[in-house]
Amino acid sequence: MLEVDSTLLLALASIALLAGFFDAIAGGGGLITLPVLLVAGIDPLAALATNKFQATSATLSASCAFARRGMLDWRKGRGMALMAFVGGALGALSVSLIPRDLLQAGVPVLLVLVAGYFAFSPNPDDQRLRKPRLSTGLFCLLVAPLIGFYDGVFGPGVGSFFMLAFMLLLGQGMLRAVGNSKLLNAACNLGALMVFASTGTILWPLALAMAVCAMLGAQLGARCAVYFGPRLIRPLVVCVCCMMALNLLLDAGNPLLEWVAQDWP
Repeated sequence: MLEVDSTLLLALASIALLAGFFDAIAGGGGLITLPVLLVAGIDPLAALATNKFQATSATLSASCAFARRGMLDWRKGRGMALMAFVGGALGALSVSLIPRDLLQAGVPVLLVLVAGYFAFSPNPDDQRLRKPRLSTGLFCLLVAPLIGFYDGVFGPGVGSFFMLAFMLLLGQGMLRAVGNSKLLNAACNLGALMVFASTGTILWPLALAMAVCAMLGAQLGARCAVYFGPRLIRPLVVCVCCMMALNLLLDAGNPLLEWVAQDWP
């Protein structure tokens, strides 16, 4: 087990602060923290468990910040959060059963499509709600656990996927969709965390330091999201989705790279 010295603790906590800020607005905080934990030489299982702890803390902090501003529908959100929690836990339990190649190949494509939607769709004014395409009950039973399951299995882009689902399927404006997505993201993170904590080793000094800083970053991010609204959220979502897609595509084990190499003359 890697001994976490004070210099490493401070560096990773600072990175968690930045990740929490971005995660509260556009998601993708794990894109920053997990690779850094692995580069620091932390065992992969310990890195996953530690990262999930700080990510859960960040999303819970962001949820509280949005709730204080009346941007969470607790009455409808409780059921969705419960189903997302169940989905996250089941996903974490099913990690070894899902083909990793399929996720590595498909998720970057989905992230690019999400980025394209936010980049080229009409101005998503939070005050002009669209007509819902799905009932709240069906969203709760189908969409929330499905995205939660994906978070437990793989994870990148889950905040953006929740946000897009709230906008397209429930007709919510962007700012309210951001707030509600944090609640469901926190729930599925918590479900997955319970599984990872029982099978992996959380480095508690590091996890707690990162969690505190991630919560502070999330509070700052939520305040910026509320203050600046879609003019900040929209470009950040596009940038974060593109960065996550590129990060996954450039991974040495991505099957898309192998397919391209095989077909290249």
